Amino acid sequence: MECKEPVRVLQIIGIACNGGVESVILNYYRHIDKSKVQFDFVVHKNPSENFVKEVKKGGGRLYEVTPYMKNVFAFTYEIYKIIRDGRYEIVHSNMNSLSVFPLFAAWLAGAKVRILHNHTTDAKTEGLRTILKRVLRPFAKMFANRYWACSNLAGEWMYGKKAVQSGKITIIPNAIDLEKFAFNPDKRKLLRQKLGLENKFVLGHIGRFVYPKNHSFLIDVFAEVVKVKPEAMLMLVGDGELRKTIEEKVVSLGLQDKVLFLGNRNDVADLYNAMDIFLLPSHYEGLPVVGVEAQANGLKCLFSDKVTEESKLLEETMFIPLNLEWWKKVICTIDYISNREMIPIKVLNDKNYDIKKSCLNLCKDYCMKN
Repeated sequence: MECKEPVRVLQIIGIACNGGVESVILNYYRHIDKSKVQFDFVVHKNPSENFVKEVKKGGGRLYEVTPYMKNVFAFTYEIYKIIRDGRYEIVHSNMNSLSVFPLFAAWLAGAKVRILHNHTTDAKTEGLRTILKRVLRPFAKMFANRYWACSNLAGEWMYGKKAVQSGKITIIPNAIDLEKFAFNPDKRKLLRQKLGLENKFVLGHIGRFVYPKNHSFLIDVFAEVVKVKPEAMLMLVGDGELRKTIEEKVVSLGLQDKVLFLGNRNDVADLYNAMDIFLLPSHYEGLPVVGVEAQANGLKCLFSDKVTEESKLLEETMFIPLNLEWWKKVICTIDYISNREMIPIKVLNDKNYDIKKSCLNLCKDYCMKN
């Protein structure tokens, strides 16, 4: 049954600091038909300025709550009050295993539709964080009545392989505006001039400076590449808790003149044009939206073999084990010079990564009665 009037969906994001999850939800927020669906957001206190601007621009409400890591009881109670007072019928939690807390609040407040949306997996090497994820995982499902994931792998991690194969899990693609990310030779020329990258071999990475993204390994790889290709430069876009540590490592290796720390940017779509190869050596991922964006730009992409193979949208995309010599060899020998203007957007469109098409389906999903 379709919505007769716009419904407000409460999106539970948690940390809002230009990471992948909020990027995915904001992509949908920008393009969804707001005459049918409007998003409001629950985030930890002090969200990024860019996030706040995006929400306000689209007419959404923004609720800041106590971070769960400071006081999980206050976090849960504040969300309960928001749902109860706002009379939200649809609550969409994007906090993976930690969704147990906002979804419990939603159940308690009487929300009719409680969506658990998993965006990630885990890695044993993350220690206590992984243990916590796995302990909370079965409870996250307890208070949900709709089950979503960004990929089959993320779905299997949260719900189990049988649940995914049975069709009980809805896969929501990390869709993007394909035209926005298409390769533009004029932007490439302008940006490479502006950033001092003319006649350089530019490796690029976009992601928060957190353990899963594996920046430390990336710097080790780059240090080896420079020995073979002294014209190489590394562009790092993003911010996060480990940025200072990585900056110190770059200085200790004498690479400070070859690594660009660009921080959080509003022109990420343009920056792909300046790169020659996109690198994603993650310890784990659900389905990285930056990988979709980079492939839409026609970049040669090298992903770690910990990234789901569902991320392979173009034939040229490669998956490599986290072995220093392997990454060095592939980067130094790969034929990255290709006519990126000829990369067919149709390939990604056919695989349901066009945000306009995906938004139509999402509207139907929200408006269906349980």
